[in-house]
Amino acid sequence: MPPPADIVKVAIEWPGANAQLIEMDQKRPLSSIIREVCDGWSLSGSEQFALRYADGPQLYITEQSRGEIKNGTILRLAISPARAARQLLERIQSHGIDARLEALKELAKLSADPTFATEFINMEGIGTLARLVESGTHFGEMLAFTLTAFLELMDHGIVSWDLISLSFIKQIAGYVNQPMVDVSILQRSLAILESMVLNSHSLYHRVAQEITVGQLIGHLQVSNQEIQTYAIALINALFLKAPEDRRQEMASTLAQKHLRSIILNHVIRGNRPIKAEMAHQLYVLQVLTFNLLEERMMTKMDPNDQAQRDIIFELRRIAFDGENDPTGTEKRKAMYTKDYKMLGFTNHVNPAMDFTQTPPGMLALDNMLYLAKVHQDTYIRIVLENSSREDKHECPFGRCAIELTRMLCEILQVGELPNEGCNDYHPMFFTHDRAWEEFFCVCIQLLNKTWKEMRATAEDFNKVMQVVREQITRALAMKPSSLDQLKNKLRGLNYSEILRLRQSERMSQDDFQSPPIIELRERIQPEILELIKQQRLNRLCEGSCFRKLGNRRRQEKFWFCRLSLNHKVLHYGDLDESPQGEVPFELLSDKIPVSDIKSVVTGKDCPHMKEKSALKQNKEVLELAFSVLYDPDETLNFVAPNKYEYCIWTDGLCALLGREMGSDLTRSDLDTLISMEMKLRLLDLENITIPEAPPPVPKEPSSYNFTYNYS
Repeated sequence: MPPPADIVKVAIEWPGANAQLIEMDQKRPLSSIIREVCDGWSLSGSEQFALRYADGPQLYITEQSRGEIKNGTILRLAISPARAARQLLERIQSHGIDARLEALKELAKLSADPTFATEFINMEGIGTLARLVESGTHFGEMLAFTLTAFLELMDHGIVSWDLISLSFIKQIAGYVNQPMVDVSILQRSLAILESMVLNSHSLYHRVAQEITVGQLIGHLQVSNQEIQTYAIALINALFLKAPEDRRQEMASTLAQKHLRSIILNHVIRGNRPIKAEMAHQLYVLQVLTFNLLEERMMTKMDPNDQAQRDIIFELRRIAFDGENDPTGTEKRKAMYTKDYKMLGFTNHVNPAMDFTQTPPGMLALDNMLYLAKVHQDTYIRIVLENSSREDKHECPFGRCAIELTRMLCEILQVGELPNEGCNDYHPMFFTHDRAWEEFFCVCIQLLNKTWKEMRATAEDFNKVMQVVREQITRALAMKPSSLDQLKNKLRGLNYSEILRLRQSERMSQDDFQSPPIIELRERIQPEILELIKQQRLNRLCEGSCFRKLGNRRRQEKFWFCRLSLNHKVLHYGDLDESPQGEVPFELLSDKIPVSDIKSVVTGKDCPHMKEKSALKQNKEVLELAFSVLYDPDETLNFVAPNKYEYCIWTDGLCALLGREMGSDLTRSDLDTLISMEMKLRLLDLENITIPEAPPPVPKEPSSYNFTYNYS
């Protein structure tokens, strides 16, 4: 007979004694269990002891966290968090260097535990560590452990960063600014400064005064990718928290210091693969750089501003420079109107009105001027080529450039904050100082080429823009490493190739609209859905590894979950590292009967997403989160590693509960499998017209007196 749900069997260790094997009743107070354990080893003062995990991070067990204890867990009896904090605080203030070093080493390890951290902070431990740093008497390992403990304690969010003194900031900044400093000290100093900037508005200004961009850029030229990552993270933090009026100034400083080329040569094209955290920081830098365009994107053109109107005059002058201006005002006005029409503006009389809609606002005009001045031959060719075409097939340059700018802002999400956990950076944007403008120049030539291939007219404008969007997004998905590679990718994605790809990715709607075909599809669908359901359940039986949400700087924690082969129980348990292949049921210590599952919730409805208020900007994590709610009022929370695993698990759990599988993956699989099945069944009917209605039943014969003669 299985043990009651409230009983867990554990082993408890104590140095120099045999382990105790006990059945822990989760309904009993933890203090009562600790007293009983102490009595087993004849230890007095049970209130001075606590239980910790013997493996992994070795966290203290509290009344709040005891529910996570699994059957077969090995625990350790240890001194209580308050007693440990008091002892360590005394030891780190002792005169013996060796004793102090050992105490700081132990403190750096214990500080990741929230229970211990609370006790240590309540004893003014943060202030003690800050004074040790400010004194400037600690070096090497001792200083590294001090900074590690300080950072771990502050990361719990128990005390405010605003309490940090200016002398502490100056000391930390000094470690960053020193030309030769220990790698571990530099790494922790950069991380502390990043946290200061992100968590306190007042500390941002203090850090910005102490740290120069030039000193941070120097740390990108080292061979240690960890240091490079923390340096870019600090640059990103300063960029993100800078007042809007200072961001352009900071961007100019970064450009003068050749940040882009240093990142390209020492990081992206370095001889080491880009790790996930570095990829994320490069993505953040890319987003923040493009967000500098937001002000121009949201600025309307003032038709009465002569300086802005002069830009339009300049576009006209560059395109039609060879033609002499007529002397009469009326003649000049008529000629300008004609030229503006040839330039492709919607408003021929006053083209400034074309730039009053935001987005893209003045950003579109900036792009057009860059093309006209830097790529003058290309600009003149596009304008004159279209002005000499028949009216119905001319590509309106002005209108296209404005719409293309809006499209590029949407594709690259200009003006949106970076997503936590996203690593989607594009190496080619680090290959040119004016990457945005060059990207526009490549895309406007693509648009002109696609317009010709489609033999489009003004009525086809939206269709052309849809094809161009698809060409650009498909090319970006291939992650070209340079603008030249982007051009090559786009050259291969011409209009006929896009048509071919579309045809291969979807069924031809025309061939599958007749009533007999629709009826056949409806008959096939239940079989296909059952096939998809079985595939999902088989994948759940194989199981998946999930990552626990936590601080990015701390070591990742994993857990594994899989469905029993009889589809009646979910088995799960913690892992020390990401597994290679299937994990046996024996290693998964906990389980949930499927019959106890009440529902599956996703996204914002998940309990662990409601708790993580700081993740409100983290769209990607939100889209991958789901939870299993089971009796009695318990939850098992998941964050899938990717969208595919999210769809597999939500579909599989819904199938277990007898509910509809509604993921995007199910819809895609359903369309693909039904398409294949129908094409196979209709193979013999190729080139045969399928009637809309069944053929009529023939009349009965006059008599049934007939036989077949087989002789």
